[in-house]
Amino acid sequence: MALSAEEMAPLAESQRAIWGFMLAFADSMAIKAAIELRLPDIIQTHDGPITLSQIASSISTSSLPNTDYLFRIMRYLVNKKIFSATMDNNGKTLYSPTPVTIWISNDFELTLAPMILFQNHPLAQASWHCFSKCVKEGGDCFTAAHGCDVWEFASKNGVYNKLLNDGMACTSNLSSTFVAQYEGLKTMRSLVNVGGGTGQLLASIVEEYPNIKAINFDLPHVIEMAPKLPGVTHVVGDMFESIPAGENILLKWIMHDWSDKKCIQILKNCHKAVSDNGKVVLVDIVLRQEKDGSYCDVGLKADLLMLANTGGKERTEQEWKNILNEGGFTRYNIIPVILSTCIIEAYP
Repeated sequence: MALSAEEMAPLAESQRAIWGFMLAFADSMAIKAAIELRLPDIIQTHDGPITLSQIASSISTSSLPNTDYLFRIMRYLVNKKIFSATMDNNGKTLYSPTPVTIWISNDFELTLAPMILFQNHPLAQASWHCFSKCVKEGGDCFTAAHGCDVWEFASKNGVYNKLLNDGMACTSNLSSTFVAQYEGLKTMRSLVNVGGGTGQLLASIVEEYPNIKAINFDLPHVIEMAPKLPGVTHVVGDMFESIPAGENILLKWIMHDWSDKKCIQILKNCHKAVSDNGKVVLVDIVLRQEKDGSYCDVGLKADLLMLANTGGKERTEQEWKNILNEGGFTRYNIIPVILSTCIIEAYP
């Protein structure tokens, strides 16, 4: 029996929603292409609005760019407000940046471009295809996709390791803007950054507070790629075995990589290493439920990112309280920063 127009209307609307979910990857693929072609940099550095042919002529390539493909990608990104478009008096389309453009520009010091390239690389996306498999069979998604966990894979695969470190370094540049403004740094004499990557965050902190004795602590294959940084000492080790002693300990976006059991192990090692009058500073997401029952969309997407890559999770305040208590920290303070990201001060 044929449906009436009234019956079809809600079906059409709900079907449109499903198509949107189905093709949501188009957003990230178009942005990835824009970064690889350096479109944000070309458009931002041009003296005023720019035509498609001018953009095409600025793309670094050994052959002529396909302007039809370029037009369609640009049309999509304009529709998503990554760029803007206007018509000149001759009917030609002129492109300009929007406030969003700068975040995917390679020339912006706080750019997210390396993280976008990392998250949209086939090596990083393979584990997302293992959600249903791991619901049925258990295990973690990354191992299901690659045969080993993310940390072992990074130590063996140079391409993935570079993508990961570049992505984490750019988020360190971003997070350093609010971590460096954290009032608790003013009274610190020493700081151990556990899982500090290549040390960029500590370098920005020491630049602002040169009296802080800074130790950047991470795995061997990470420290191998770390440059010499003024005021920063690189130390190789494993946080599950022991952590260098210090007045204060910083873990930025580390805990969400791990299960509750592993987090408690890390916190217990932190408790042994931190001084009695110091604290452990965690920079991580705290999932907060709104009155209507919803959560911040970015926070929930980050939780699925952990599910895909590390077997870890994002946590509610109650979940944070539980693991902090088990790890020996009965007092804590949460300072909201941006979106769902918070600074959690844990006291021994």
